[in-house]
Amino acid sequence: MILVCGEALIDLFIGASNPTGFPAEAVAGGSPYNVAIGIGRLGRPSAFLSTLSEDVFGSFLAEKLAESGVSSAYLQRCPNHTTLSVVATNASGQPQYSFYAPNSADRALKPEALPAQLPPDVNAIAAGSYALGVEPIASAIETLLRREAGSRVISLDPNVRPRVVGDLNAYRERFERLLAYADIVKASDEDVETLYATRDLASAARAWLQLGPKLVIVTRGEKGPLAAFGGLVVERPAPKIEVVDTVGAGDTFHAGLLSWLDANNLLTPAGIAGLAAEQVTQALDFAAAAAAIVCTRRGANPPSWAEVEQFMASRA
Repeated sequence: MILVCGEALIDLFIGASNPTGFPAEAVAGGSPYNVAIGIGRLGRPSAFLSTLSEDVFGSFLAEKLAESGVSSAYLQRCPNHTTLSVVATNASGQPQYSFYAPNSADRALKPEALPAQLPPDVNAIAAGSYALGVEPIASAIETLLRREAGSRVISLDPNVRPRVVGDLNAYRERFERLLAYADIVKASDEDVETLYATRDLASAARAWLQLGPKLVIVTRGEKGPLAAFGGLVVERPAPKIEVVDTVGAGDTFHAGLLSWLDANNLLTPAGIAGLAAEQVTQALDFAAAAAAIVCTRRGANPPSWAEVEQFMASRA
């Protein structure tokens, strides 16, 4: 089982990003939440560790997890309101976010509320985005990753949200500290540029490898993903598609990557450390196909395993 940790919120789509004819539309979202949904849609066992509000939005988020087969065994509820993220897409389909999240539910998880131990069937933990930079959930996640590192695969996605985390230097320091516990890092080219003001993605990926991870992947939109592992750098093309928007694409890539590794019995610390170039290539292609499908749909609407296979077969 893949345990995903982090924020869950409501994306409020407005303007051109919402062609339904209504002024706005509320959609379940949040980067780690989308990853959990994506893994569930792909048919792999998954669970979500977070705190959801007792309000109507919190119940809506919980229902969507259940619909995708994501376990609620690690969910907690609290009276804090649900975070709202207002989303408007620009002319190229890129989402622009504004967050309304003071004292919200998805940052309320405290270290002392963590499960005392995880069962053996939890073989991986995925975490990321602004939950790594806001308290108290940031400390809770760091406590969990430090405790579980080495016994389960740890996968991180910075998915940087400067407007939410505030002090970017503090966020960078914490993320780099967490790399010591990580086996996998999945980031975007925008994350790398935001954190390090560089577009030399291969060098940035290699630098992260020196801090602990065994596999670092940087997604590059239409240019396709880049992976660094061992002494190798592998680049793969992105599928050619007509983009509706890119909301949830990176999260779906992360979900696809972990799901492919899990389905091929490679989602263990030893499995990640011993990945061959052919295996990394197959994982990248599967994850990129899943992300491409999301880009042909409005919003974060991850595909099933069969949909990804059909998509890939149609382009073989």
